[in-house]
Amino acid sequence: MEIFLSNPGVEFTLHDLLQMLSLRSSDAKRLLDDINHAAKTIRRATNNSAFIAMKPPVCRDCGYVFTSLESARKPSRCPRCKGERISEPIFILVKRK
Repeated sequence: MEIFLSNPGVEFTLHDLLQMLSLRSSDAKRLLDDINHAAKTIRRATNNSAFIAMKPPVCRDCGYVFTSLESARKPSRCPRCKGERISEPIFILVKRK
């Protein structure tokens, strides 16, 4: 959570966050759960004046954008072309004025 609060407006991929926190790739699911929790905490603590936004993952084969995700996660397969080349979600802290 501190990474986002100290770097508003900076985009972080899941891989960036894993490296910054010295975590292994196998910890990605746990990190995504932590990001979901941090997003709720930041929104509540700032009375909706700041929130973590997610640029959704995109299929690198057909360009499908996963806009219907309700929480932060990295899909394993594209529903359109069944490809597995999916970009990582990108997270950014947005502050409202």
